[in-house]
Amino acid sequence: MTAAPGDAPARTVATAVGEVLVRSGIDTVFGVVGSGNFVATNAMVAAGARYVAARHEGGAATMADAYARTSGRVAAVSLHQGCGLTNALTGITEAAKSRTPLVVLTAEATSRRSNFFVDQPALAAAVGAVSMRVGSAAGAQAQAAAAVATARDQRRVVVLNLPLDVQQLLVPDTAPAAPPPAAPTPRADVGPLAEALRRARRPVFVAGRGARGAGARAALEDLADRCGALLATSAVARGLFRGSAWDLDVSGGFATPLAAELISGADLVVGWGCQLNMWTMRHGRLIADDAVVIQVDLEADAIGAQRDVDLGVVGDVAEVAAGAAVLLGGPAPVGYRTPEVHRAIAERGRWRDEPFADAGGAGLIDPRTLTIALDDLLPAERVVAVDSGNFMGHPSVFLEVPDESGFCFTQAFQSVGLGLATGIGAALARPDRLPVAALGDGGALMGAAELETVVRLGLPMVVVVYDDAAYGAEVHHFGPDGHPLDTVRFPEVDFAAIGRGHGFEAVTVRGPTDLAGVASWLAGPRTAPLLVDAKVTRGEPSWWLEEAFRGH
Repeated sequence: MTAAPGDAPARTVATAVGEVLVRSGIDTVFGVVGSGNFVATNAMVAAGARYVAARHEGGAATMADAYARTSGRVAAVSLHQGCGLTNALTGITEAAKSRTPLVVLTAEATSRRSNFFVDQPALAAAVGAVSMRVGSAAGAQAQAAAAVATARDQRRVVVLNLPLDVQQLLVPDTAPAAPPPAAPTPRADVGPLAEALRRARRPVFVAGRGARGAGARAALEDLADRCGALLATSAVARGLFRGSAWDLDVSGGFATPLAAELISGADLVVGWGCQLNMWTMRHGRLIADDAVVIQVDLEADAIGAQRDVDLGVVGDVAEVAAGAAVLLGGPAPVGYRTPEVHRAIAERGRWRDEPFADAGGAGLIDPRTLTIALDDLLPAERVVAVDSGNFMGHPSVFLEVPDESGFCFTQAFQSVGLGLATGIGAALARPDRLPVAALGDGGALMGAAELETVVRLGLPMVVVVYDDAAYGAEVHHFGPDGHPLDTVRFPEVDFAAIGRGHGFEAVTVRGPTDLAGVASWLAGPRTAPLLVDAKVTRGEPSWWLEEAFRGH
């Protein structure tokens, strides 16, 4: 196919798709470039997108996921056909389970004779993503625009397959057909919700991923003021109500003893864009048997999916809260906001307010002592990313965050090894904040390839490795029953040396005095990122493990 004399210059499908993705709103693309996605990726860059090269496709997918969550914008990941996609599947699965707006642009080998052939649409469907394919030159631009619209409007991961035999076809230089506009969300009936709030004497709001949108915090706080509700979040929305005198922080396995006590005493619990799943509600035990449970979610099929509810309201969190506030009016009742509760939150509202016996010594530091000290040292304006493992509760509760954009928690799939890539994506979305990636030794080694990416990008990141020389969760789960633990214990690793080899500054911490090296780095000039190799105590499980293993 060639362009006729006088026609506008024709472009290949690969070039046109890349350009349209950027014109449709994607400003950042992560990836690993191979022959199959080379042209499309370069087209995105030429159209104005920032390209971030990862060292592994799994890292690229998680970086894109974290960037989209933290920035609130659709992101993209660009992959080679076949093995490029399979390498990225864990990160794609995490994003799909988390309803992250993400476009996965992947080349596709459609010939079964190709070494790269795999049923890519089936893979996408298997992990909960939406599969689309550019099947012709004529429809290429419209399909690319539709992929971005679907990711944005439905908050879905879209795997956009770009077959090798279609990429080289020529398309006319015309604007893509606009995808159909998203169907308007019907106005929710908020009357029953308002009536339940009016009757409640001890209401608690638990806000989740769906409450991270624009205007949601203000709407929820206004409604809470009108009904006397206390405020809590799921882990992924941690920080949403930071600064409120009635903020209980996280509900569920990470809840403080006070938060668990107050949530358990509620006569009404409203989940706002929150699944109310076993983690957030401690397998249902956090809700009193006689409490009224209401769930507000944009997705009808999310209502009651994790537990029975007394009332479901389908709608946008901010709009539903604003509508209920109008019906409630004022003045605000006392509700759960008594002087006694206010005093208790002020005195015991954070985990660091709870006393503990420091278990450090003999060359090992208690992870609670470590994390509290880091919280005091590091600037308040930070974005914290946390990997999975026995250690994860400590940075998740002892490192304070300024708001919901300060905490990026890629744990919907519970995969170890995503933490460093999460930190990179979040750091790029919030360059105004100090990025902190908290990893276990297992996850640090799984994601170690991206240490080079941190240095290459010039990120002023603090990477903290909680090294217990084991897969600690398994040690503490199976050890008490007398199982052999050779399969989950390892020799101690010199992570400081690994960091320096990649271009980090590094400090090994075996006791509180070793943290002077962190203070020195913070004092400047911070020309290289910092790796904190923390040798932590190994004798006790994290408090949240008992809750976590109930789900296994």
